[in-house]
Amino acid sequence: MHKLMLVILMSVIWMLLHALQTDEEMAVAALFQGKHAVNRAAHAAAQQVDAAALGEGRLHIDEAAAFGQAGIYLQRNLQLDENGNPLPDAYLKERVEIVDFMVINDDRSFPFTYRNDSYDYEVTLRRPGVVLIAKIVYPRLFNVIDPIEWTIKGTAELTS
Repeated sequence: MHKLMLVILMSVIWMLLHALQTDEEMAVAALFQGKHAVNRAAHAAAQQVDAAALGEGRLHIDEAAAFGQAGIYLQRNLQLDENGNPLPDAYLKERVEIVDFMVINDDRSFPFTYRNDSYDYEVTLRRPGVVLIAKIVYPRLFNVIDPIEWTIKGTAELTS
């Protein structure tokens, strides 16, 4: 009888450890998916050149177009609707929030160092670019680990 109880107890512990490992591996995969989506969105935003400024020989990013493209890329890469809420069949279950979006244009002197102490982020840009920080919440498969919330940071420069 004691051996049967030991086997049952060890089975429960094994299943909890297996659930923990599965949840941690899926969290890392979700983090990578989120990081790739933020990087792609920042890159797409940084490519939104203001045609009038380009005609004057200036590299200048259209801020409205950049924000729009960043939103579209996040929507398509993370399966979100227009408000940042996940679609019904999406992996994420909570709203993705853009907590910081900044376009650094040619009105600054370069190299320009962007600092955001709230999110512990610093990056140096050598030409006009975009900084994007998004908050993503990991939808736990099991409730073995604590909830995980990431602020994922991405930066891209305008390529010439």
